[in-house]
Order: sequence, then structure tokens, then C-alpha cells
Amino acid sequence: MSLFQLFIIAAIQGVTEWLPISSSAHVLLLSDTFGAVGRDELLINAVSNLGTLAAMLLYFRKDVASALVGGVELAMVPVTKKALSPGARLAACVIVATPIALVAAIVYEALLPPGAQDALRSVQTVAGATIVFGILLWIADVYGPRTRKEEDMTLLHALMIGATQAVAAIIPGTSRSGITMTAARALGYDRTEAARFSMLIGAPILAAAGLYGAYGLLEADANGDNLLSFQDGMVVALVAFITGLASIWGLMALLKRMSFLPFVIYRLILGVALFVFMPFLAVS
Repeated sequence: MSLFQLFIIAAIQGVTEWLPISSSAHVLLLSDTFGAVGRDELLINAVSNLGTLAAMLLYFRKDVASALVGGVELAMVPVTKKALSPGARLAACVIVATPIALVAAIVYEALLPPGAQDALRSVQTVAGATIVFGILLWIADVYGPRTRKEEDMTLLHALMIGATQAVAAIIPGTSRSGITMTAARALGYDRTEAARFSMLIGAPILAAAGLYGAYGLLEADANGDNLLSFQDGMVVALVAFITGLASIWGLMALLKRMSFLPFVIYRLILGVALFVFMPFLAVS
């Protein structure tokens, strides 16, 4: 795979990671088109997460700093007995939103048979998930009151929103950001709050995936059997960071002015196109 092809994959990963349109589906299709399949494709996707994670941490640096300080406060609550500050509440929500999805990702990677993984990563699965979860996003975005803010977030809501990430960890085309935004909208949170919380709770999952990808590249470098080097992986991460930062800025600006409808329409068009052109695609 050429550096240009890696650049394209990283750019697409960065643009799509935080949009509700499934970065894993786009990267899977591009990687297979460029000849990176199986573990190589997973490593490219994973190491790109380091860049998109860094972009999110920079954009939401005030929230991240508040949650980090709040995490310390949270750990001290049994001693201090103080009421939780907004930062501590945010830290608690991020913590409870993480375990279910993390367990699902570990089970998928370590325990699911290769044949089952291949079936889940097929064009049929990607196309179907792209359409179905796009429709669910539209339904959640349109119906019911949508005025809740961060201060209305409960641990139960955080758990419910975070648990949906498990579906995205297993089924490409779902979109981790898309399904969490869908859940948040269904629970009554406004669009920008839904997007912001979706990104913040994604940090632990992306950090785990990114570290896994970096470790895999170092291990492959040592064995001399990898498609891309560790240095290539860092280029991928850098490109994903730049495009990811631009994508977050664009998404947050857009959601202040309009609904998720453009993303729903895009998902429907992409899903239908995948079904139509399925015989010509390289993905199994």
C-alpha cells in the first residue's frame, strides 16, 4: 500500500469518525479496495483512532480538563463526602458509559471466530446497518421533546447511551457516534449536547483501540510481517488528527443550525449504492 493510499484512508477516517455515518464502514471499504484486509485493515483503523482522539481532546479541552479534575474529586468522595461538581458528574457519566462497549470489543476481537468476523464485515452487513441505523437516527431526531442539557444527564442515561457503543463495536456500518447520538436524542437531549456527550464518552474506547493499533504495528515491525510500518502509522494518525479536528468543528457548527437529516440522507444513499454495486466490490 502506498503512502498516498494511507493518506486517503486516514483522511476519510478523520472526517467520518465523529460524524454519524460510520467511519469503520468507510475505512473497511477503502482498505479492501486498496488491498489491506484482515488484521492490516483493523490496525490502520485502530491507529487512526489516535489521531481522531487527539482532535476531540483538543476541541473539547475544557470539558476534558473538567472531567479529569472531576475524576480525582470522584475518587475522593468517600473521604470528603462532598456533593459532586459538574466535572465529577461528567467523569462519572463517562466511566459508566464505557465498560459494556469495551467488553463487547474485547469479545469480538478475542473470542469471535474468524468466519463470524468476516460475515459481520461483509458488504451486506455494512449496507444494511448503514440504512437501518440511519433510519433510527432520523426517528430519534424528529420525534419528541429534545431540550435536555448536560446537567440533566443521569448515570442511567449515560449507561444506556454508552451501552449502544457495543453494537457499533461489532457491526460495521452502525457508527459509534451515530448510535450514541441516536440514543441521546431518543432520551431527550438537544443536538449539540447529544453530539458532545457522544464524543466525550468515545474517548476511552478510541484510546484502547488506538493503543492496540500502535502495539500491533510495533509488534509487526519487530516480526517484519506488516503491511505498514510504525512510522507510516504515525503519519496516518497525524492526518486523521487534522481532518478529525475540522470534522468536529463542522459538525458542531452544523448542528446549531439544522437537524441530522443530511447525515440520514447520506446514509440511505450510501447503503442503497452498496447494495446496487455489491457484485463489483472487492469486500467479501
